[in-house]
Amino acid sequence: MKQLILNADDFGMTLGVNDGIIRAHREGILTSATLMANGEAFDDAVESARANKELGVGCHLVLVGGKCVATKDSVASLVDAGGNLPDSLPLFVAKISSGIIRTEEIERELRAQIGRVRAAGIEPTHLDTHKHTHAHPRVMEALGKVAKECGIARVRKPIENLRDSWETSQAGGQGVSMQILAAGAVRAIAPQFTAISRRYGLLSPDHFLGLAMTGQLSPTVLRSVIGTVVDGTTEIMLHPGICDADLARSGSRLQKQREDELQGLLDPGVRSAVTERGIRLISYRELN
Repeated sequence: MKQLILNADDFGMTLGVNDGIIRAHREGILTSATLMANGEAFDDAVESARANKELGVGCHLVLVGGKCVATKDSVASLVDAGGNLPDSLPLFVAKISSGIIRTEEIERELRAQIGRVRAAGIEPTHLDTHKHTHAHPRVMEALGKVAKECGIARVRKPIENLRDSWETSQAGGQGVSMQILAAGAVRAIAPQFTAISRRYGLLSPDHFLGLAMTGQLSPTVLRSVIGTVVDGTTEIMLHPGICDADLARSGSRLQKQREDELQGLLDPGVRSAVTERGIRLISYRELN
């Protein structure tokens, strides 16, 4: 059996991102989204989630960009004097790899973010991280510990089959991109990721797609990606949204690309490809 989770990251980033995610769910094939506890449009995302209960909503844990949710003094090694998280992934990786950031403070921030989502009345279906920071073993260890404490058993495994990544990149007219190289780097940590997941009893889909094609899942490319779905459960990561002034001010790398991915999720041809391949659409709620 082929089962497919289509997950939208960055729920709560801006009103336009929220609107795109909800439209992709109501009018398209989106089944799941992950909510940013420190997002500027968090409250709007919560209201939308409550009004669309069939949409599975997880927690998009953020360790790069924006403000911390825990008190800044309690996560002092993670944030600057203003409570700002590291503003780039390379800076975060350098600080955590050198030991500047304390593991217990990562745990504290993750607990605070999950706590804020739950306090808003949303029970997370699963956990993933902004910019895949849990691909770093220290972050994954902290996430595993916090997930077990919080009783959350499902987590994204951001490890992609590079053959599929290459094939879909060619379908989209792309060459060797930085995203494909990033997918290769993440794949190198697969044994550690699997060991930590087993230690904490975490569940993940069998397959993952979307890292190498981040921001490029237009209707044509998404149809090609659907064509690579095999037996078992697969997650495809997407970033649908509406490109507006708030998104431009956010500094997100993905701008107009979010509208392209929204169109992919709304495209009748993509829906037909799902049906023709006998794929069952699910959310993380149904992963067991």
